[in-house]
Amino acid sequence: MWVTDITYVPTDEGWLYLAGHKDLFTGEIVGYAMGQRLTRNLVSQSLLRALSSKRPLEGVLHHSDRGSQYCSQEYRELLVRFGLQASMSGTGNCFDNAPMESFWGTLKQELVHHRHYGSRREAIRDITEYIEVFYNRQRRQARLGFLSPAAYEQRYYARLLAAQKGSCPLLTSGLNPNGSRSQGR
Repeated sequence: MWVTDITYVPTDEGWLYLAGHKDLFTGEIVGYAMGQRLTRNLVSQSLLRALSSKRPLEGVLHHSDRGSQYCSQEYRELLVRFGLQASMSGTGNCFDNAPMESFWGTLKQELVHHRHYGSRREAIRDITEYIEVFYNRQRRQARLGFLSPAAYEQRYYARLLAAQKGSCPLLTSGLNPNGSRSQGR
């Protein structure tokens, strides 16, 4: 399941808008796009980046709020074209998109609120490095057994491969990669 949302970052040139897509299984930010305007093209760029980097199978659940960018015909056609199942928050319900909101809070608390951006370009460079180098590859998450999203995904596939070879009692016993009981994933 992927969740998506939009936030904004102040710069001396004006707002920098940031759209992102997060994979709930690995906690990875799988797609993002930044720009000076809040448009459906911005969220489409983020989605296309996620699709290009992850190439998901058909049927991935794609959850967003009811923002006009996500409700646009162009965006909904992208979801259909790539076989994603659209899911949207209930009116006025921000809680079911909490994982994406949580990421925005983390990004701002750990990076943005400690910087002053003279330009959008400067902010884009800083945020890209935070997501690509730190958050997805180094930042440990408690819910992932204190692994980074990249390390968690790597461990999951290593264990899956071992289970397919019949040599991993952890996966064949119905446990998830983090050691918890499987819930039918």
